Amino acid sequence: MIKVTLPDGSVREHAEPLSGLAFAESIAKSLAKKALAVKIDGKVKDLSTIIDEDAIVEVVTPATPDGLEILRHDCAHVMAEAVQELFPGTQVTIGPVIENGFFYDFARAEPFKAEDLEAIEAKMREIVDRNETITREVWPRDEAIAYFRKIGEAYKAEIIESIPAGEDVSVYRQGNWLDLCRGPHLPSTGKLGKAFKLTKLAGAYWRGDSRNEMLQRIYGTCWATEPELKAYLQMVEEAERRDHRKIGREMDLFHLQEEAQGSVFWHPKGWRIWQALEQYVRRRIDASGYVEVRTPQLLDSKFWEQSGHWGKYRENMFVVPDEIPSTDDEAPILSGKAKLMAIKPMNCPAHIQIFKQGVKSYRDLPLRMAEFGCCHRNEAHGALHGLMRVRQMTQDDAHIFCTEEQIRGETEAFVSLLESVYEDMGFTDLKVRLALRPEQRVGSDDTWDRAETALAEALKAIGREFTLAPGEGAFYGPKLEFHLKDAIGRSWQLGTLQLDFNLPERLDASYIGEDSAKHRPVMLHRAILGSLERFIGILIEHYEGRFPLWLAPVQVVVATITSEADSYAEEAVAALRAAGLRVELDLRNEKINYKVREHSVGKVPVILVAGKREAEEHTVSVRRLGSQDQMVTSLDEAIRTLTAEATPPDLRPAKLRAAAE
Repeated sequence: MIKVTLPDGSVREHAEPLSGLAFAESIAKSLAKKALAVKIDGKVKDLSTIIDEDAIVEVVTPATPDGLEILRHDCAHVMAEAVQELFPGTQVTIGPVIENGFFYDFARAEPFKAEDLEAIEAKMREIVDRNETITREVWPRDEAIAYFRKIGEAYKAEIIESIPAGEDVSVYRQGNWLDLCRGPHLPSTGKLGKAFKLTKLAGAYWRGDSRNEMLQRIYGTCWATEPELKAYLQMVEEAERRDHRKIGREMDLFHLQEEAQGSVFWHPKGWRIWQALEQYVRRRIDASGYVEVRTPQLLDSKFWEQSGHWGKYRENMFVVPDEIPSTDDEAPILSGKAKLMAIKPMNCPAHIQIFKQGVKSYRDLPLRMAEFGCCHRNEAHGALHGLMRVRQMTQDDAHIFCTEEQIRGETEAFVSLLESVYEDMGFTDLKVRLALRPEQRVGSDDTWDRAETALAEALKAIGREFTLAPGEGAFYGPKLEFHLKDAIGRSWQLGTLQLDFNLPERLDASYIGEDSAKHRPVMLHRAILGSLERFIGILIEHYEGRFPLWLAPVQVVVATITSEADSYAEEAVAALRAAGLRVELDLRNEKINYKVREHSVGKVPVILVAGKREAEEHTVSVRRLGSQDQMVTSLDEAIRTLTAEATPPDLRPAKLRAAAE
């Protein structure tokens, strides 16, 4: 008798082995109709897989994350079949699932054109209608190499050659079309449905190496239903309209250029946003008992070797010799024979160096050490994307040195601070993931057990729901990831809290305990905004450039209707600036509608209009961004209203009262 446990804990017994599909049918024919695969003891398998021993089994449907991933995987295969039917001689290479969709890289002498995507989509729908059976076959490695070379698929043959000799390979037959793949897959192409769309073309180097040949990449998206596809495409359209690079140009916030790849040139208006954010975070962490430090950009490679970063992130670090050679005869210095320095990609080893200065006692803990640390990471040119992916970044970074007994309290305090900051920024939809030990890691299993348990218990203590992310922790410890949704429903992973027993050990940090003996502190790596560059990019898109008044780079413009109001407008600007508002004056000899339109494009939240009557009556006409209405009020009342509205959230009376309580 085979006992099958369902996700709800119920148990079903079967006298004989049965396939995944038969198991779904034994529960309900309606479930079997929706079934795409089965999950056996946590591993997703084809529906044809035989269940022949006791196991925990879940039927995978399109409504599940696993089901959606299979749909996208199969959509990539259907696209590849369609391409090879339409363009004979094209070679397929790799086609993975990515966030919200998939891509496939093709080797073809002639470039694809945008209009080819429509023809490929039409052929894909035809393949779906053919309802081709999909079956898994196991081939000997050498036989698979010979077959793919024979049919001209050199890239597939090269992939198989990287598999150890003697191992079998998995091949999926889709009608008459074959592809190398581990699976799992749908039972037939008809199960895919037609909620897919090919989105764009791009170039990509074979195996991501710029020394290899350039391939052609086709991206697509796939969803379980047509309404979901439509909603996603609308979101993409909205995201393009909100693109921070476009809005950044319109608002004159920043620019990027080829001569400084991945580094941002902040213009005065953009830097005002940066300063407002930095000052806000500094006030919040100062009130939470952090001390702020500043550490060097260049550190000896020995620190990165001791910490473990050198072995894991060396290719992403900018490395320089301690002395630059002045002649060709000194070239060996560059080859690694001289002492090497690295521009820091993160701040943790440097903060440990500060902690180690002088003797620390248990009475000094917790020590919360913060830094707006400028870091550099050698990201590939093709991966750079505006403010979202840069090479030079500044993090609102901090490391909390504490005892093991203080982990829960520090975690609770950090989560509370983070939630409050996000709420002030306009983000209220927040989800938490606990990322667990990866395969490549440092430290013992016992240490990881303690670290993972400590974070989970802290979250449970504050009643915060969370999901697990196996294998996605940092190499030195588990971490909490904080994912928030923006105004159009996109999810962003920003804040993080990483619990680390290992780096203090590796870098020899210690404190004197109550027993007068040396102990290792626990190290909590934490950030709220993460990279300030990326966070500002997210804010731009979240607000579509229409920042709340306290963050707006220009909060008010005073614009005149006639030159007779110039001196009064200058007086108004002086009074507004004296009240602490960021104000600009527009005395140009232009019609007021032209001025209003121009400042609206620049996303200025408030325009105060002054004409002859306003000058005589000491009033202003108030126009709000996005509103056709205007209101006439006294200048003094406008200053009082705008000053209150422009006060940062943490300095508003209600927030200050709550903090005091």
